[in-house]
Amino acid sequence: MAKTAAKPAAKPDTVWGRFIDWLDERYPMTETWEYHLSKYYAPKNFNFWYYFGSLAILVLVIQLLTGIFLTMHYKPDVNLAFASVEYIMRDVDWGWLIRYMHSTGASMFFVVVYLHMFRGFLYGSYRGPRELLWIIGVVIFIALMAEAFMGYLLPWGNMSYWGAQVIISLFDAIPWVGPPLAEWIRGDFVVSDATLNRFFALHVIAVPLVLVALVFVHIVALHQVGSNNPDGVEIKKKKDANGIPLDGIPFHPYYTVKDIVGATVFLMVFAAIMFFAPELGGWFLEHDNFVPANILQTPTEIKPLWYFTPFYSILRATTHDLVVYGLTPLVFAMAALTVYSVRGTLARLATLALAAVLLIGFFTLDAKVWGVVLMGLSLVFFFFLPWLDRSPVKSIRYRGGMYKTALAVFVVAFVVLGWLGTQPASGAKVVLAQVGTVIYFLFFLLMPWYTTFDKTKPVPERVTWK
Repeated sequence: MAKTAAKPAAKPDTVWGRFIDWLDERYPMTETWEYHLSKYYAPKNFNFWYYFGSLAILVLVIQLLTGIFLTMHYKPDVNLAFASVEYIMRDVDWGWLIRYMHSTGASMFFVVVYLHMFRGFLYGSYRGPRELLWIIGVVIFIALMAEAFMGYLLPWGNMSYWGAQVIISLFDAIPWVGPPLAEWIRGDFVVSDATLNRFFALHVIAVPLVLVALVFVHIVALHQVGSNNPDGVEIKKKKDANGIPLDGIPFHPYYTVKDIVGATVFLMVFAAIMFFAPELGGWFLEHDNFVPANILQTPTEIKPLWYFTPFYSILRATTHDLVVYGLTPLVFAMAALTVYSVRGTLARLATLALAAVLLIGFFTLDAKVWGVVLMGLSLVFFFFLPWLDRSPVKSIRYRGGMYKTALAVFVVAFVVLGWLGTQPASGAKVVLAQVGTVIYFLFFLLMPWYTTFDKTKPVPERVTWK
């Protein structure tokens, strides 16, 4: 806020103007409005991909509001939870609408966030000076996954119960700390009433507070460094005599109007799903979750909802064969490539030591442990993107064929992994998931090399329209 040195203009001598002046003397309302909207200059070449940030905020508001109304009638008790959801759907006035808004919003939240993150890959939004902005965004993504996972248990349907049982049990595979950690998460030796109450408190109070705080920090960080654009050009470098970016326009009213149009179209799609296909063939609401939790009867195929399936597929694909015939050669190859590329004896020795530790671990720890490790690493690698990408340009418009090919293959692998995570684990599908897992990690591991040697085009000094 300190950067806005200019004092807000005096208001008209009207009742409204005097009221705003009275507020400004006690709270920097006008200054905040100008700093973040009317005098916040954004690049004037935003395109379709720049809708999804504001749409994510819209869905967050929908989830918070509908969640408040659902909490008024939901009972966090294993004997009452499922019945309370049915009560909301059948007896509460407009309860079915609120519940479908919340369930549809959960999936649409991930649709919007995945597309928002994909834009970062397209235009290098994780590159400097936006490294911290990207890291905060990844933390939001992980917090959102935690929020969705804990909310998934609350209906106390059969798939919810067994899904939580299986996922939490994965922590048991971690040596030494795993069993007590899993017991701490559950609050019991199995998923029970203690787990339901614990997840309810976290889903309704703790994680939403964290999400709102993170979103606030994310926006503040964005306005500190400025928005990226499809050209990857820093508009702050070219300013007029008044210090206004030559290629910038005020966010309000130009982009607020544009975002309203995008939100209108989005809400039409949202409403169409909510009213005509709230289950979306089992993708948004699973059929097994319309049956109360039964500790004696497992679903035919235990699987998470679609937005978790790429990472779940990586977990299932990590078998003994993948460790021996996939990960072991990969460690040898990456160690040789790194030793050949880096300078300095210390860096080479560190690489060899890490490779040795991994190889020893491959043959001493169970494959299930490495499945949990790989699933965790599949998220951790996002944090290191700003430093893995060595390209001299940001935007895909000016990158060469190597990065474009790598990104295309990565997206296909991610989508295929997501689909495989919804399917039974059979022979050919397991092999395909293992191939997809290797491709997923190679995208990150090889990034320092293919972004270094990729041919790039000259970047214009100012933004363009394409």
